[in-house]
Amino acid sequence: MLKRSCLLLLALLANCVIYAQTTYLFVGSYNDAKDKDGIYIYKMDMESGRLDKVCTFSAIMNPSFLTLSADGQYIYACSETRTPGLGSVSSYRFDRQQGVITMLSKQPSGGDNPVYLTVHKSGRWLVNGNYTGGSIAVFPLNGDGTIGEAVTVIPFADSSITDRQKSAHIHSTVFSPAQDYVFAPDLGADKIRRFTFDASKGKPLQLDSFIRTTPGSGPRHFTFHPNGRFAYCIEELSGSVAAYKYNSGRLEPFQRLMTHGSEPRSAYSSADIHISPDGHFLYASNRGVENNIAIYSIHKNGTLTFVGYESVLGDHPRNFLIDPSGKFLIVANQISGNVVVFKRDAQTGLLTKTGVDVKMQGPSSLQIRTYND
Repeated sequence: MLKRSCLLLLALLANCVIYAQTTYLFVGSYNDAKDKDGIYIYKMDMESGRLDKVCTFSAIMNPSFLTLSADGQYIYACSETRTPGLGSVSSYRFDRQQGVITMLSKQPSGGDNPVYLTVHKSGRWLVNGNYTGGSIAVFPLNGDGTIGEAVTVIPFADSSITDRQKSAHIHSTVFSPAQDYVFAPDLGADKIRRFTFDASKGKPLQLDSFIRTTPGSGPRHFTFHPNGRFAYCIEELSGSVAAYKYNSGRLEPFQRLMTHGSEPRSAYSSADIHISPDGHFLYASNRGVENNIAIYSIHKNGTLTFVGYESVLGDHPRNFLIDPSGKFLIVANQISGNVVVFKRDAQTGLLTKTGVDVKMQGPSSLQIRTYND
């Protein structure tokens, strides 16, 4: 009896092993020169929010947007060179043991000034949006982290009503919750474009349809609610958030509200949008005069109610993220050159300063990943 009890205890202990974990923050930037650091990796203390630099990588121009492979082993970046014909997507291996970044591959992006990348859950495909080129491109991903030549490049030539909208400008490429569609807000055409996606095919992405947004709104970034029933788009030029019901690829608009105060402005520059992991709060970044994060509560029916603003303690919050635990919100302030960490109150949605403020040139994109050691 005693032997059996001991064996049972050992079995229970084996199932209760707690693995040490380390969280890393990945930062892409506008470095403006290949001899300057462009990609940064920091260890993040998940109690205090402290950031400690692990390594950097140069030899790439303006890696302005990053995404990670599902296992976190590979980094994918788009290079927004701001030079015609030189836009690219590239891949890197992150060696946590050695604390180094190694470049693996590079491909033409299929259009000028790529600004957004996303990886399909299969790990086989990379989808890229090109802002100036007004195109969407799809690349195969190899098991060794390298990127193959594009299998699909679809350019657009639409326009809309403002000076910023004389041609198409794809600004993000976002998979649907089931990852059977890609939604691509087109700032230049005031459209959210829809593509079907079948990862089993040699050319998985096919042009499908679009919905029109408010003329002059400039749809930019797009996100789905964790419950998969709602989607939200930040509109750069109008400074608004548009809310949609989502069902089997269909978007139905049901609310649109300003992310700014009531004082009229000659121009708006809203940028990024994210939802807390629990689905209770939505956050949107405003650049320009405001330089803040707008905070909204999300009701059960998907509608938004304004909660408050929080200064980003810098200039031009191009990108931000909420860590998967929902404990921290981290902002990349491009022009002031700093990454700022805030604590997030899960009950109120409000943000408070942690005092963590890391300087670097032109931070523009953030990704976070926790690894088992």
